[in-house]
Amino acid sequence: MTAAEDTPAHRFLRALGGLVPRPKAILIASAHWETALPTVNTPARNTTIHDFYGFPRPLYELRYDAPASPWLAERTAALLRAAGLGCETDASRGLDHGAWVPLLLAYPEMDIPVVQLSIQTQLGAGYHLALGAALAPLREEGVLIIGSGSYTHDLRRFRGARVFDAPETKDVTEFSDWMHQKIMAGDLAALANYRKLAPYAQDEHPTDEHLLPLHVAIGAAGPAPKAELLHRSVEFGFLRMDSYIFN
Repeated sequence: MTAAEDTPAHRFLRALGGLVPRPKAILIASAHWETALPTVNTPARNTTIHDFYGFPRPLYELRYDAPASPWLAERTAALLRAAGLGCETDASRGLDHGAWVPLLLAYPEMDIPVVQLSIQTQLGAGYHLALGAALAPLREEGVLIIGSGSYTHDLRRFRGARVFDAPETKDVTEFSDWMHQKIMAGDLAALANYRKLAPYAQDEHPTDEHLLPLHVAIGAAGPAPKAELLHRSVEFGFLRMDSYIFN
């Protein structure tokens, strides 16, 4: 619903394109594409995947048919293979909502080539830091690397009452504060082991996939990442929508 509703996260994403230099191309790792091996999509042109159910009809009418980038897909695959991580390609894959929702708001003209990268949830946070590190050269080649997930993501809580501006719960605050401290300190060792070290980690992320794109982005910033908090908001008291930029 971030694509359609006037929320703080929606307004932030609409401004995002003006906060960073215009990229030559975008590589986006989404929580909604999980594979056994790293995979990049290689369609002739990106299509829009509506990978959700039971939402208002207007959401299914949204499209983000940005150009593909054979050059970026090949370069990404080469970097990952050189790092020993391997990489496959998928010519039939479009952009899932983890990719097209933020891009639709940030770059509505759909004129920047986009390649999507899958994640390997079963391999954990440390692996995704290494995955991002392998992609670091792309930053000097005009590529914007985006990790798209959710800072906290326990959707089981939607079974209760849904009040958008409900107060943030204590566990969400403590987990988010811990993550913020480690991100700002560039503490990669702690971030690699967040599930054991961060308070309430397994409550905020019953499964890893929605935080791992953040690890990809941090890893791509190098061994001493410098972070800036761009946005912080909470929805329904338990969904944090924080966003960082890494230099």
